[in-house]
Amino acid sequence: MKRMAPVQIDWIPDKTSPVPVYRQIVQFVCNKVASGAWSIGTRLPSQRALAEYFGVNRSTVTTAIDELISYGIVEGCHGAGTQVISNTWSLLLPPALDWGKFISSGFFRANINTIQAINRLEFVPNMTRLGTGELDPRLFPVEMWKTALHKISGQVTHLGYLEPLGLLELRRAISRHVKSLGIDAPPSCILITSGSLQALQLISACLLQSGSTVFTEAPSYLKSLQVFQSAGMRLAGIPMDREGLQYQKLAPALKADRASHASILYTIPTNQNPTGITMSGRRRTELMRFCVENRLPIMEDGAYQELCYEGDAPPPLKSLDKTGTVIYLGSASKSLAPGLRIGWVIAPEPIVQRLGDVKMQMDYGASSVSQWIFAEFLDSGMYQEYLNVLRGELRRRRDHALSVLERHYKEIAAWNIPKGGFYIWLTFRRPVIAERLFENAAAEGILLNPGDMYDFERNNSLRLSYAYTTSEEFEMAALKLARIVERSFFEK
Repeated sequence: MKRMAPVQIDWIPDKTSPVPVYRQIVQFVCNKVASGAWSIGTRLPSQRALAEYFGVNRSTVTTAIDELISYGIVEGCHGAGTQVISNTWSLLLPPALDWGKFISSGFFRANINTIQAINRLEFVPNMTRLGTGELDPRLFPVEMWKTALHKISGQVTHLGYLEPLGLLELRRAISRHVKSLGIDAPPSCILITSGSLQALQLISACLLQSGSTVFTEAPSYLKSLQVFQSAGMRLAGIPMDREGLQYQKLAPALKADRASHASILYTIPTNQNPTGITMSGRRRTELMRFCVENRLPIMEDGAYQELCYEGDAPPPLKSLDKTGTVIYLGSASKSLAPGLRIGWVIAPEPIVQRLGDVKMQMDYGASSVSQWIFAEFLDSGMYQEYLNVLRGELRRRRDHALSVLERHYKEIAAWNIPKGGFYIWLTFRRPVIAERLFENAAAEGILLNPGDMYDFERNNSLRLSYAYTTSEEFEMAALKLARIVERSFFEK
């Protein structure tokens, strides 16, 4: 890192303020870093010099510096004094946590009507789930599961509470596993969560203030949730093209938003939900450069990262991260089993410590049994073996689904060709009444995921999934759906 000259300081704390002086110093440094005036690598004056500038005791400066270090904003570098090391997520730690709003009665908003209907209809017998975001239960590796259970039955001697960050053995296993993705994360920078959705809830509770803006792809899985909206945040959609998020269109929106609110970016760069688009390597590099230059924190959802089966899997954004800009969310829900309720967060240590503290208030830890089981899957090599088989099966199902669409939908719709994941994003060539199509398809035993619930405006699309149905089931449902659409559900 380039050595930078010490900064000049022309500010003094207000000793008449009710805010403690050391807290004023902490906020002063945070403001300088957040504004970009002090970039990563900026070297602060010595503590003795800071005490003279501020007109305070050296012990007050020491307390402030210690707190800044605990947030991961600065660190003491041997021979180089104290330097700024982070200018994104760590800046969100100093404000006091308003946890009370999350445990007050009736905080979370209700799901939209379509999602409530989907959640109910998924359990109706003989319903073909043509858009569901879940693996076919018939693909579950039963024999591997039995092996894992037998193995841990001789290892686990109790099922007491685990430490705040989760089972150490699992965090070590995940640390080794993500190295294959190019992510270098020690166990101390990994938090085990009860699925990725809880990770989003924790981030909204711990790090983001009401009024913040969450930028995301349009359309996006995040739009179908109420997590951030319930916390008083605003979602803003950024268009995509074949290479993924068009980060260039973030610049004017970010400039306008920064005047009054904090901003972050949520993205699913690999096998995006719901479109299936995978961000190109070039776009990833450009996006990372843009976010670093603009001090825009990134939440990278890697739920489908390991489900690439055409060409080499692109590296996660986190693997390109040199400045702590990216929080990475991983999950076993899409690759192995949603019922395990195992996800993980990879972030700088001060961030995961804060998230872990709040998680303990939320549920006192993810399932101990699930953590031991997934650790065994990872350490034994069974998980990688299973993934290899799963990718092959998903590719076969995708290819068959595409052939069905080519034969029966070419005149009425267009669609993308995903390189992995679960989804085909199908868009009708003429306007359809989505609500009526959903209702009438359900009446004939087909459960759809309308595209409107993922987007910021009407999009005339469906999220189709080939992951939950067999090829034969997909074809039968798709043929029936085509007849429904052609018969009466184009708008007049």
